[in-house]
Amino acid sequence: MRQLRALLAVVDTGTFTAAADALSTTQASVSRTVAALERALGVRVLHRTTREVALTPAGHGVVAHARRVLEEVAAIRRAAERARGELRVGYAWAALGRHTTAVQRAWAAASPGAALVFVQSNTPTAGLTEGLADVAVLRRPAADPRLRTARLGEERRFAALAADDPLARRRSLLLADLAGRVLASDGTTGTTTASLWTAPHEPAAIRDVRGVDPWLTAIAAGQVAGVTAEATARQHPRPGVAYRPLRDAPPVPVDLAWWADAPPPGLPRLLDLARARYARG
Repeated sequence: MRQLRALLAVVDTGTFTAAADALSTTQASVSRTVAALERALGVRVLHRTTREVALTPAGHGVVAHARRVLEEVAAIRRAAERARGELRVGYAWAALGRHTTAVQRAWAAASPGAALVFVQSNTPTAGLTEGLADVAVLRRPAADPRLRTARLGEERRFAALAADDPLARRRSLLLADLAGRVLASDGTTGTTTASLWTAPHEPAAIRDVRGVDPWLTAIAAGQVAGVTAEATARQHPRPGVAYRPLRDAPPVPVDLAWWADAPPPGLPRLLDLARARYARG
C-alpha cells in the first residue's frame, strides 16, 4: 500500500520532491519506494528525466488499478473506524482555525466515547480520497464528483509578512499594498492565486511552495510574502512572521467534504457544531 501511495503521489503532484512533501517524507524515500514497486512488478512504471516524470504504458494501467485498490482500502478503514466510534477530520493547513478546539470539546460533550480526530494531509482532498480521513475541511472547490460538500462558513484573508517588513508596522493592509511583491502559495491546496488582483496592482510573481512549514520559513526569511485564510494565522503563529488582515480581500469559503455514497455517522452533528462556531464570527 505504501508503494502504491508513493506512486500516486508522484503522478498527482508531478515530481518526486512534491510527492515527498505531500507524504511528509523525503524525496529519496519516495524514489526508493517507487523503485521497489517497479522491482516487485517487474516493469518500469515511470519515465524519469531531469525535467519531468511521465507514466510508461504499463504505468498507466498500474495507476488505474492502484486508485481502485486504495479506494477499497480506504473504505475498509472507514468501516473499521466507524465501528470504534472515531470520526477523522482531514485538513491541509489549518483545520478549523480558532474554532478547532471549541468544536472538539463540544463534540466530546455531545458524544462521550466517540473521538473527533484531526489529521493533516497536504493533498487536494486533505486526505479524504487517500483514505486518511472520513471527512475533510476544504478551502478550495472539490473537483472530485464522488464527493459532496457543505459550507461551514467563511474566513477573512490575512497577509503574512516577515516581522521586520515595513508593511508589518500597519494594523491592516489592502491587496494593492502587495503589488510588485513575490508571493508564496501552495498550488495544491492553497487559496491564493493571481485572480485576487487587478492590473496594475498584481504581485510580481507567485512562487509555488508545498506545505505550511516551507511557506512560513520563506516568509520569515523575507524571501516572499503570503496571503492566507484566517485559520492559518490562528493555528500557525511563527516567530519572525507577522499576520495582518486584508481589508479588501474576498473571504475564503470553508467547506466540509465527504464521500457522497458513504456519509459517516456523526456528520450532521459535526456540521451543526462547526457551523454554529463559524456563525459566531
